[in-house]
Amino acid sequence: MAYDSKKDPKDKIRIDITDGFAVERALKKFKRLCDAYGIVKEYRARESYEKPSVKKKLKLEAADKRRKKTNSKTGRGPKKI
Repeated sequence: MAYDSKKDPKDKIRIDITDGFAVERALKKFKRLCDAYGIVKEYRARESYEKPSVKKKLKLEAADKRRKKTNSKTGRGPKKI
């Protein structure tokens, strides 16, 4: 992997393939880089418009879900009788 650090992060994904480099391996590396730079996540976010109120509601629900999951793992949640 060779890239110029002065460019925009979206321009950094570049995979140099030599003769002995397998196509499957190159695709796997490309997908890993896309995940690392958050390209797929950004694409999905821009795919459709969400109102700010809906974004806020989803964010609060996700936080609540994380909180419940953490509490159930640590045993700090409400006790069952």
